[in-house]
Amino acid sequence: MTEQQVQHRVARVNGADLAYVEEGSGDAVIFVHGGISDLTIWRHQVPVIGARYRAISYSRRYAWPNEEIPDGVDDQIIPHADDLAALIETLGAAPAHLVGNSWGAFICLFTALRRPELVRTLTLEEPPVLPLFISTPPKPQELLKVMLTRPATGAAIVGALVRGMIPATVALRRGKLEEGVRIFATRVALGRDAYDRLPADVKEHMMLNAKTHSAQFLGAGFPRFTDDDARRIRQPLLLVSGERSPALMQRLTDRLAELLPHVERVVIPGASHVMHYENPDATNQAILSFLAAHSPIGQGTHEDRVDVSGVQVAHMLPLA
Repeated sequence: MTEQQVQHRVARVNGADLAYVEEGSGDAVIFVHGGISDLTIWRHQVPVIGARYRAISYSRRYAWPNEEIPDGVDDQIIPHADDLAALIETLGAAPAHLVGNSWGAFICLFTALRRPELVRTLTLEEPPVLPLFISTPPKPQELLKVMLTRPATGAAIVGALVRGMIPATVALRRGKLEEGVRIFATRVALGRDAYDRLPADVKEHMMLNAKTHSAQFLGAGFPRFTDDDARRIRQPLLLVSGERSPALMQRLTDRLAELLPHVERVVIPGASHVMHYENPDATNQAILSFLAAHSPIGQGTHEDRVDVSGVQVAHMLPLA
């Protein structure tokens, strides 16, 4: 998808121009992309969700087609959470339903923690909540503790570090952006099969956003996020996993599900870490069903509950 094919609007937020697209009316549903993508990755969601809600997909600060990240600037999660809060207010979208993928899902979590009055619900696709187990970079004693207390999770973390994160960091430090993105995507986030199945234009946009990915990898790392932080999330929350996602993503999602007080889960069949692109029909059904259950009557909802027969339900925890 080229710039000419995306007719976007621009919102001025915290001194930055953020590109966004919008369809529909009613309750706002804001889509927050991951670390190596932009607003175009939600192309299969905005028209479908926009038929029943006010669907908004935006490109985060420094993501295409916004202004590129300057050399030497760290790309941190908290400023993006502040941008998202300001965007909700600027667009008159509060309280909004937030839908986030990966890094974007983590941003949604911090937005809900910092500005809970702006968030109605959360739909999160495999947020990389590594700080629940280790700091960045990890300390040896942290890794040892995880290996002793949660061996499967520890093995997944160590495997992702050794096979993917460390080699990707080395490549990015050498300025080899394409190699760094490919290593991370194939060995940590997606898996080789899922990466190879992505169409050329999606991989093109990954490279358009590779500089921000490098800044995230080479910067200060994730902010502190504790078990108690997760327990403080009060909004209804849907955790979405990919059936074929790498072990690390699945283990992190499992731990988050243990901590959240109001959580439901679904697993998207035949999909990995970007499940909304790999299996959009099942993902859209899951999102719509969740939104219908947690939207005020008559505000962007529909009378009949959405059919979710195409979605494999992992398990459902009751909402308190």
